Amino acid sequence: MKTVLITGTSSGYGRETALYFHSQGWNVIATMRTPRPGVLPESDRLRVVELDVTRPESITAVFEAEGPIDVLVNNAGVSSLSVFEGTSMARVREVFETNTFGVMAMTQAVLPQFRERGSGVVVNVTSSVVLGHMPLSAVYKASKMAIEGFTASLALELAPFGVQAKTVEPGACLTTNFAARATNGGSLDALVPAPYVAFAKKAMDDFTGQDVFTKESDVAETVWRAVHDMTGQLRFPAGPDAVWLAQAK
Repeated sequence: MKTVLITGTSSGYGRETALYFHSQGWNVIATMRTPRPGVLPESDRLRVVELDVTRPESITAVFEAEGPIDVLVNNAGVSSLSVFEGTSMARVREVFETNTFGVMAMTQAVLPQFRERGSGVVVNVTSSVVLGHMPLSAVYKASKMAIEGFTASLALELAPFGVQAKTVEPGACLTTNFAARATNGGSLDALVPAPYVAFAKKAMDDFTGQDVFTKESDVAETVWRAVHDMTGQLRFPAGPDAVWLAQAK
C-alpha cells in the first residue's frame, strides 16, 4: 500500500486531494498548520499531522516521525490579491516563504529517500495564473512562476534516479475562500491605493463572476493523474478554465 504526504489539507484542494487518495486505498499523511478535529474522517489509513512549511524544525520532525513515503504533494499556499504598489514587502516575503521557499524546503527534505530508493513523485500545486495574465496577482503569480521553473529543472536532475517532479495548475476555484483569504477578509477599497480602486473592483468582479471555473474535485483528480502519469508530462492544468488557458498558450 502506497503512502502520500499532502501539505495544506485543512480545506480546499488539499482536503479534497487527501480524501481522493484515501478513497483509492492509499495511506494518507494529511498535514496542516493547525490541525482541527472533524476536518478529515478518522481512519487507520489517514493521519492528520501538524506541519508549518516555513519552519525547518517542523519539516524535519514530520519526516522523522512519519517514515518513508511514495509521493509528496506540495499544496500548502497563501493567496494574495492586490495591486503591487499597495503590497508591502513584508507581505511579499510572507507569500514567498510559504508558496516558494516552503515548497523547496519540503522537496529538499524528501529527495534523499526518493533518490536512494530509486522511485518517488513530487507534485507541486501552482496555479493557472502561470498560464495567463491576471491583474491583482503580481506577487502571487511570481511565487508560483518560481515553482514552475524550479520544478522543470528539478525534473531533469531527478530523472536519472527514477524520481519524478511535476506541477498541477488549478484554475479559479470559486467555491473556496481564496478571495477572502487573499484580502484577509477586508475590502479592496481598504487594501489598494485610491487611484487603483475602480480598476481593482472591476478585476475582482470579473474574477468572481466567471461562469467557467475549477472544482476542488478537478484538482484532486488531476493530482492523482499526475502521480500515475508515465509519459513524461511536466505540467497538468486542472479544471476547464485552466485547460482552456493551457491550450490557448
